[in-house]
Amino acid sequence: MAMHGLDDDPTPNGELTLQTLSMPADTNPYGDIFGGWLMSQMDIGGAILAQDIARGRVTTVAVGSMVFLRPVPIGATVSVYAEQVEVGRSSIRIMIEVWIKDHRNGEVAKVTEGEFVYVAIDDNGRTRPVQR
Repeated sequence: MAMHGLDDDPTPNGELTLQTLSMPADTNPYGDIFGGWLMSQMDIGGAILAQDIARGRVTTVAVGSMVFLRPVPIGATVSVYAEQVEVGRSSIRIMIEVWIKDHRNGEVAKVTEGEFVYVAIDDNGRTRPVQR
């Protein structure tokens, strides 16, 4: 999957699965939102779609390459978009994009994207087939 630059792809791909606000507690020492916090929001947003596809419990098994295109300021609306890429016997690959709206200037921009892989699991944590 090719990474898109800031202006290559002006609208989000996939469905909005999670929306939240960047808060001061989620910053790095320089006052921007910590990349690990963004990754966790992506994982949650991707898991919401993966659970729908798997009709039940899933776990994250892999995260593909990610590029952080720009810093996220405090107070931005953070929107996670998830799109099914491939469904295997028990795995689900999802491309996730994060877009922000900076309320200081009204600007909307993509800040990162990455591919996450989830596996359908049963109540005992064992891999199970994805129900079709």
